[in-house]
Order: sequence, then C-alpha cells, then structure tokens
Amino acid sequence: MNPNRREFLYQMALASGALSLPLSSITNFWSSAEFVEAQTVYGKVKGARIEGVNLFKGIPYAGKVSGDRRFRRPAPLQAWTGVKDALDFGPPSIQPPRRGEPAPAEDCLFLNVWTPANDHKKRPVMFYSHGGGFVIGSGASRGQDGSNLARNFDVVVVETNHRLGLLGFMYLGAIAGEDYAESGNMGMLDITAGLKWVKENIAEFGGDPDNVMIFGESGGGAKTSCLYAMPEASPYFNKASIESGPGVRMSSLEMAAATTEMVLKELNIPKDNWRRLLDVPAMELHAIQSKLPFVPPFLEKRAGRITEPRAGGFGPVVDGLVLPKHPFDPTAPTISKNKPLMVGWNEDEYTFFAWERRETEPFSMGFDSLHARLEPQFGTDTQTIIDTYRKARPEATAPDIYVAVNSIVMMGLGSIEIAEKKAVENGAPVYLYNFAYKSDMKIPGTNYEMGTPHAMDISFKFNNEVPPKPGEQARMGFGGSRPERFEASRKMAELWATFARTGKPAAKDVPDWPAFNLNERPTMKIDEHCEVINNRYSEELSMWRATGRL
Repeated sequence: MNPNRREFLYQMALASGALSLPLSSITNFWSSAEFVEAQTVYGKVKGARIEGVNLFKGIPYAGKVSGDRRFRRPAPLQAWTGVKDALDFGPPSIQPPRRGEPAPAEDCLFLNVWTPANDHKKRPVMFYSHGGGFVIGSGASRGQDGSNLARNFDVVVVETNHRLGLLGFMYLGAIAGEDYAESGNMGMLDITAGLKWVKENIAEFGGDPDNVMIFGESGGGAKTSCLYAMPEASPYFNKASIESGPGVRMSSLEMAAATTEMVLKELNIPKDNWRRLLDVPAMELHAIQSKLPFVPPFLEKRAGRITEPRAGGFGPVVDGLVLPKHPFDPTAPTISKNKPLMVGWNEDEYTFFAWERRETEPFSMGFDSLHARLEPQFGTDTQTIIDTYRKARPEATAPDIYVAVNSIVMMGLGSIEIAEKKAVENGAPVYLYNFAYKSDMKIPGTNYEMGTPHAMDISFKFNNEVPPKPGEQARMGFGGSRPERFEASRKMAELWATFARTGKPAAKDVPDWPAFNLNERPTMKIDEHCEVINNRYSEELSMWRATGRL
C-alpha cells in the first residue's frame, strides 16, 4: 500500500472514532450488567442495560453479501429460534484491522442500538452513518457511542456497519449486465436495508419508526447526502443532517467504469471474464483497492472546490437507478423537498489534515510565504484570495488564513451550496451551522492550536465530551483540555436531539435558530456560547463566487 494512503486511512479511522478506542476495548461490562431482551421480526435478541441505557450490539439486519451475493443486494435475512446474543459488535467491512473490534469481514451487515428503554415509547430515532471516506469505519467507535445521547436526551440511536470500498461501490453494470446494474451503490443499499430494519423493528426498542433522523459526518455526511436523494431510502426517514461531508456530486457512470477497468487491469482479468472477481478472496481485492489512486470520492476538486469525484476512488455512483441524479446538482432533490435538513462544517477543518500529514511548516510562515503555499491550488486567483481574507480578517496571521481558505474550500463551500439549493425549493426548512469550539490541542511539532478540526464534532454531538467520572482518568482527544468543551458538547447534542424530535434545532441557553434563507442567510455558530450570525463570511463568499468556486 502506498505509505501516504496507508497513513491517510489510519488517521481517518482515528477521526471516525474521535481519537478514542472502541467501547469494547475499554471495559468488560457483562459481569455486572443486567440483560434485556427484545423481539425483532427475525427473532429475539439479548442486550445489556448499562447505566440507564439498553445497548444491543451486532444485530444482523440483512443476510450474507459474500459468495454469490458479492456486488449484489444482500440475501434475505433468515429468522432464528431462541435468543441471539447482541452483546458484542459485529465485524466491520473489509479494511485494515480496527483496534478492539472484531476482524473485518465481507459479511458485515450488523447494527447497534442504544435506547433508554424497550418500553414502546415513541422516541425519535437518530440513525448515524459513520465517516471514513467510503473505505473505512464502523458503527462501533467510542467517539460516536450513542449512550449519552440516548440517556441524556431520551432518543434511540442506531448505527450500522455496511459494505465499503471496492466491495460496496465497484460498478459492474457496463460489463456484467442487468443483474449487476446497481453494483456501484451496494454500500448505500446496505444502509437503506438498515433503515428498513428500523422501520420494521425500532418500536420494540422504544423508538418511533415514523420519526427517524439520518445524520453523518465526513464520508457519513456524503452518505446522508445520497440517502436524501434516493427513492428507495425515502420512505424510511423524516429529516437529515449533513456534517462536514457535503455530497453535492457523486461519481458518474463513466468515472465508475474507468475505476473498474483499473481494478481488472491490476488483477489481469479481461472484461469478458469479469466473473473471476467473484472468486478473488476479499482481502486480495482490498489489497488491489489500496494500490489505486485514492481520494475520497466526495473530496475531489471542481474549479478548486472539493466536491467532484474522479476515477480511482470508490463511492456512490449516479447510476440512474439507485441514485437517479447527483444529490445536490443541479438542484436539491425534490424527493426530499418536505424533509427538514441541517448542514454545516467545522471552522478549522484543515488542521485535521495537517495533523494527518504531519504538516508543520505552514504554521510558522509569514505572509511572504502564503502566496507560494496557495498558488498550486488556486493559480491566478491566489492574490485575490489572500487580499480578500486579509481585508475581512485584519487580525488573522498567515497560518490563520491558510487554514481558513483550505477549510472553507474543503467543506464549507459545498455546505453553503447545499443550503442555498435547499432554501430555494421553498419546502421544509434548512438550517446552516458552523461548529466553532476551539480546542487547545496543538498540531504536533508546532505551537499552533487545532481549533475546530475535521471530525472533532463527532464526540461533541454525541455528548461524549463530559467530565470524567470519579476514579476515571480524563480523556484527551481533539476536543482538548478546556472544561468549556463540556457545555459546548451539551448544547450541540441537544440541538441535534431536538432537531430529531421536532424538525427544528433548539437547546437550553441557545438563541432561536432561524431557517436559512437567501436574504439574511442566518448561520448558527456552535460553541460554549452559541450565536446566530447573518451573512457570515459575506466578503469571502462574494470573492469565491466571483472566482467560480461557489
């Protein structure tokens, strides 16, 4: 595997878990847990009640995806007799091993449920899709543990494992015929199967099957963008939140077919003998995937903006079937016109990627070096960009501007584009946010604080930034060490949970959050002290529009 690719995937795995080991590797709960049972349409499952939350791990939600089901929809899930243990997480999709989790496996369709009680109370359901750029991640990382959300805000949390990478998104329709016409979106269809399971079963877990919010961060945000545009998913959710993963566009059939040709070439398999792919061991396919050029499919540049995919990556495909059109291009999906939406990004997204690449030089540079740093990406627009940011932010240092420019290009411009296109539909409201809590954690090898990096929002919106319990050691992650993070986490989690409950985000000690519109353009700045800012970044956005990047 390319060393840069390996390092990127490793760091993305850390990000998807917010720098925490999975729950299963921290504590063995079962010696003191109270066991609870629930009836699903397939049979009974046994979970555990832990500190006021019923947790069911590793519930199968669809059948096998190996063997003759590779690159196809899952086999029907077979009912079982007796009581199936749901005490351990299921294996994630094929990827590098994840610390404290089961070994990755091709058959990976398992989900986890956190609920205050199995009492048939109709709680809102918060259905989370993990990040990881469509190639790594799982529903078991501790940063996204749903216990505090369920306990503190009376909601039910569901997270799935689903097919990733080549096994989840390789398009064979051009060479394998109608039976494989949907193969480029198997990962998305897995998630849809998880949503269908929720519709059929979540009432037994204290959830309301008619009040489901889908949400996700990074790659999970792009997955949510796709679900928002998928007819097959539409009956199973009522509202959505796209977080630091604006999936404006996905792979075209041509790009996806070109990626498939790369795979066949690496395996020395002729197109007319494609069926040999069904016999290649899954880990060998993963090794081939690792050799291809890698950029997460929603993180590609179009006129400098990172929303346009290209060949070599694996992710959802606009196939005209599962995904009829790009999620937010040219317009917001009419199929979700009446479904409320939240969308936003973190103010300092880029510092995560600097940390991931061990990048240090830009964080001690002066303005005399800034132009050279930005010019490879922005060309003749570079000086205009620098001048605009220096005027709008007279106190900013050169590193501050470097971070601000890269962060908004990565995740901000696409998020704003989604908000604008949703607003002009004149349907359900859309709420735009910036996450702004500032961590004091420094980029290693520098004195520059990470601020609000990519992925830091995960532990905040799951309310997992909380004071340590008596006898516990304080956890140090992206959130840093300042105690104010606990209040920022409480507010962010409550905003999300209230949105799940009512379709309008709100929280104690947070000002009213108006829906986004094209006049005032209100944006909620989420911090220990939240505020609504109208026309935020107006000077910068005018420049981005003038340069064709928004």
